[in-house]
Amino acid sequence: MQNKFCFIIPVYNHGATVEAVLTSLKPYGFPIIVVDDGNDQRNKDLILAAVKKFDGVSLVTARKNGGKGKAFALGIREANRMGYTHAFQIDADGQHDSNCCSSFIQASEENPKAIICGVPVFDSSVPEHRKNGRKISNNYGKFVALNGNVGDILCGCRIYPVDVYIKILNQHAIIDSRMAFDIDILIHYLWKGVEEINLPVNVTYPQDGVSNFRMVRDNLHIAAAYTRLTIGMIFRLPKLLYFMAKRHSKKQEK
Repeated sequence: MQNKFCFIIPVYNHGATVEAVLTSLKPYGFPIIVVDDGNDQRNKDLILAAVKKFDGVSLVTARKNGGKGKAFALGIREANRMGYTHAFQIDADGQHDSNCCSSFIQASEENPKAIICGVPVFDSSVPEHRKNGRKISNNYGKFVALNGNVGDILCGCRIYPVDVYIKILNQHAIIDSRMAFDIDILIHYLWKGVEEINLPVNVTYPQDGVSNFRMVRDNLHIAAAYTRLTIGMIFRLPKLLYFMAKRHSKKQEK
């Protein structure tokens, strides 16, 4: 069955940049689902004005801010309802270079059961502490997944097979609603034996950009997520060791 793609863009406090992101995605010709994650009135007005300028863009609105994870879950359920098989997540702040989309889509078409994950190629604008923090997170992600193929566990530029995402949501798995969302959902995909394909994406941190990261709150969320994931890894150990053996065997065959 041919992949049926859509873009999903969760938006919180980035009403001013969403139009530029939509403009950059329109050449790819896929429908776009924008999720208003309980924004204030100013951002709501900017989001609505941007959405109205484009055909094929739909808006889903959360009653209150629930975080990126909850917003994306709203978008993925809408994508599933509309019959899309693959959801391309991209951030609303314009940090991700949309020129990566062609290679991501091609990889997904060639490997429809895989999750396609962006690995950031940072320019000089990236804060050094962000880079160092990612290294720690990525190494711990490899540990809880028992998978050395984990690329970047925090990057919000990915293509998800929708059916797997819906299964994860329906199984009442606890998925972090905020900054640990990208970590949490990727590990759950890998725990299901889904192959991860890593591709580069250029990432820029605009000097006047609005960050939703809250140092204390979000680091606590990440710590809590990794605690849960470590416990989850222990319970899934036999299955994860089996997946590890399969990957090793595949490499040996090549």
